[in-house]
Amino acid sequence: MEIVRSIAGVRAWRRGAGAGSLGFVPTMGALHAGHASLLRAARAGNDRVAASIFVNPTQFGPGEDFSRYPRTFAADCALLAAEGVALLFAPEPAEMYPAGFSTAIDVGPVGARLDGASRPGHFTGVATVVAKLFSITGPERAYFGQKDAAQVAVLRQMVRDLSLPVELQICPIVREPDGLALSSRNRYLSPAERVEALVLSRALLAAEDLARHGARDAAMLLETARAVLGEEPALRLDYLALVEPDTLEPVAFLEPGRPALLAVAGWIGVTRLIDNTLLSPV
Repeated sequence: MEIVRSIAGVRAWRRGAGAGSLGFVPTMGALHAGHASLLRAARAGNDRVAASIFVNPTQFGPGEDFSRYPRTFAADCALLAAEGVALLFAPEPAEMYPAGFSTAIDVGPVGARLDGASRPGHFTGVATVVAKLFSITGPERAYFGQKDAAQVAVLRQMVRDLSLPVELQICPIVREPDGLALSSRNRYLSPAERVEALVLSRALLAAEDLARHGARDAAMLLETARAVLGEEPALRLDYLALVEPDTLEPVAFLEPGRPALLAVAGWIGVTRLIDNTLLSPV
């Protein structure tokens, strides 16, 4: 695996790589089995795989965890190499945002919903850095996890609006055996908080079960999930919403052939966690 720190170096590698498709997996590091599943999907669908590790400062707001976000570069490199990654792009912030940098991508209303509502400016930072990474690496396909469903909606909007020649591949959420969605931030959790965090997936499962038994009304589904969340006093809820997956606009009823996204975010201690599921009428 070649590790490259500069934009010029990535472009030189891309020119010299020859014919064949490139799958790209952008990350902020602190890699886990969820990232590995993206890498395997990229390897299965492309001739070569590139990844990036960049803790992007522009998507963190004041008081968020940029400075303490886990950085495990050596372990990350070992995982990437084991998964057959050909190129790792690992720039410093000054490489991505040199002096005088002032351009930002605002994707409109979708970027102000769910996480965008509670983290103003977050999705502008995400869209801007991902657009830069796409421009630098030039992949045919890019791979993201369904756990970051609001981010997926934002990036789909960006790719459509800017006519970017990148195919987004969205891979399923990877969970621990007890249901906790894998996240780099899970390592913040104490053992007790790790147990408390399971309330997120329990709430989603309760709504899923109700939908499987014929429930269609959003208010009923949300009430069921909210009741489960209320069983855990340690949880400080940010949002619980049933929305259309591409626009993130609220859904009133489940309709045949139109899956709806049930998404939740909240804090356990000082750790903010997100989770979601797609509800499909039977």
